[in-house]
Amino acid sequence: MNLDEIKQLVGDAIEHEELIVEHEDNYYLNIIIVSAVFDGLRPVKRQQMVYQPLNAMIADGTIHAVKIKAFTAEEWQKHKKLNF
Repeated sequence: MNLDEIKQLVGDAIEHEELIVEHEDNYYLNIIIVSAVFDGLRPVKRQQMVYQPLNAMIADGTIHAVKIKAFTAEEWQKHKKLNF
């Protein structure tokens, strides 16, 4: 599965303002997602929401590891300022 297909899966599952999917190699993904649905949710719940559409690919070994950064729009703006 390519990055566009993974981005489509996550994007279809979670309404978002921004979604970035990158890979270090074919098995390790980095996902940054910005969504209003994360407002008031703990980081673990946010990650569970992002993992959900990827579970089958994780289970069958298509994806080995996922690094997730899930932000609200306000958190994302602060993060960008601090991490240029």
